[in-house]
Amino acid sequence: MEANSRSTGRLPAAFLTPGSSSFVDFLSDHQPGLLPSGRNLPPIQGVIEAPHGTTIIAVTFPGGVVLAGDRRATMGNLIAQRDMEKVFPADEYSAVGIAGSAGPAVEMVKLFQLELEHFEKVEGTRLSLEGKANRLSTMIRSNLGMAMQGLAVVPLFAGYDVDREKGRIFSYDVTGGRSEERGYAATGSGSLFARGSMKKLYREDLTEQQATTLVVQALYDAADDDSATGGPDVARRIYPIVTVITDDGFRRLTEAESSEIARSILERRMEQPDGPRAALL
Repeated sequence: MEANSRSTGRLPAAFLTPGSSSFVDFLSDHQPGLLPSGRNLPPIQGVIEAPHGTTIIAVTFPGGVVLAGDRRATMGNLIAQRDMEKVFPADEYSAVGIAGSAGPAVEMVKLFQLELEHFEKVEGTRLSLEGKANRLSTMIRSNLGMAMQGLAVVPLFAGYDVDREKGRIFSYDVTGGRSEERGYAATGSGSLFARGSMKKLYREDLTEQQATTLVVQALYDAADDDSATGGPDVARRIYPIVTVITDDGFRRLTEAESSEIARSILERRMEQPDGPRAALL
């Protein structure tokens, strides 16, 4: 069928058949081998040594949400990469941060981006933020087979809900279970320490500037106790990825903005190595 389609210049019948607005469902029906869950994996003995990404955190503030991540990827006891990208825009009003096996995680993000774009083109409207979170949950659940072989992906999803006019955060477990978090959330190996940091610094009335400072503070604390989390690297000019999502859409802080926040925190840590104990300012 594919050879005839190429020779005649016509699209295969699968592309002309009415069906679901889900691109993942389309692939499942016509080319399941292109999906991560549709691949046949050989039996695996022991643990797969592959790069893993950590740590991702998110904080809400009046008017939006901040999603941020460190830049380190580890492979066992080694640093596999110092400047990994872990936070990606899902669409104009949402973003996803990845933790877990780096390869499958990046692949899942790209498929998720395509899933949202495909829905918008077919239906002529965007999914609600709740709908986007549910679609991501389904994709994580379909990865369970690979997760059981050591290739787990546990993202953090955040976005601005245009209907409720506020930022929202969704966390997941390896089976695709979804939970909406209140105020702040973290995932990855440094999440325990990042949560402890945010717990003492978070307030419901944070400004956007204070929220971006808080996430870098939390990543600094996570890196202080978790060897898999990378803190700001001034010598190499590698700083955390910090993104802000408001009613104006997705925005990633420039390197100059991220470095300014990181440097101000480093200067204050010279006097307070354990960080602030109360308000950010």
